[in-house]
Amino acid sequence: MHVLVATDGTINIDLAAEFAFALAGEGGATTVATIIHIPRQLLPELRAQWGDPSPVHIDSDAEYVGVPPATGTVARGWPGDDAMIDQYLGNKRDENCGPITEAIRRLGGTAESLAREGVDTTEGIMAVAAEFEAGAIVVGAHGRGAFQGLLGSTGSKLVRRAKRPVVVLR
Repeated sequence: MHVLVATDGTINIDLAAEFAFALAGEGGATTVATIIHIPRQLLPELRAQWGDPSPVHIDSDAEYVGVPPATGTVARGWPGDDAMIDQYLGNKRDENCGPITEAIRRLGGTAESLAREGVDTTEGIMAVAAEFEAGAIVVGAHGRGAFQGLLGSTGSKLVRRAKRPVVVLR
């Protein structure tokens, strides 16, 4: 079975790894995913903090990718912003998913990790589960979202909306 562990970095690492490894079974695999909302209006601030990317070398007009405007909002797709977002997502993948992925591998399991940009965490998790044809989704009971009963808001939504089993770890 393919198991999806969805995390915002607050799930118990050892519990999640042991449970996902056991649930996946022999020959199974685990994907550890985090969905990150990136407010694109903050890109100019990120650019100011991290600096502009190195200039793009252009050999021909066919390779021309455009130059960002000197002022105002930068359009989505400018290579500098995309590179910053890719770097940020990579950092979040390492931070939120890396410890669980490594714990599963230490147990002898197969695991990979990913970070995806998304506005709705629940929809993002369900999309990743569908993409990998996950047999189950594993989430923590409480994340960084607003409190909703005994489950975090994302866990609560997944239990109600997901078209596959959802296991909530406490």
